[in-house]
Amino acid sequence: MTERVRRRRQPIEARASKLAEGTARYDREMVIDEFAPMTAVERARWARAKRKPGRPRRGKGAKVISVSVERGLLSRSDALAKDLGLSRAGLIERGLQAVLAAEGRR
Repeated sequence: MTERVRRRRQPIEARASKLAEGTARYDREMVIDEFAPMTAVERARWARAKRKPGRPRRGKGAKVISVSVERGLLSRSDALAKDLGLSRAGLIERGLQAVLAAEGRR
């Protein structure tokens, strides 16, 4: 049977002094004087971090449109999109690309 080896803890005073030593730089009132204007790299990184997450950009981006479609055609196309594992917008996009390619206007 193995026995567990117990480590001796430091006295509380030693731990407190070590903590105070490590956090002394945060006890000052104004640390703003240590900051400088951001560099171009830092500004770019900050802008990327601030950006809200959104849909990934494809091509030149997406444009929301409103289109009227006959109900029967819409239900059939939704069923096809589901079978293909696509969204409605994805199916419409594929259809538009196929028509443009067939017309030679890619």
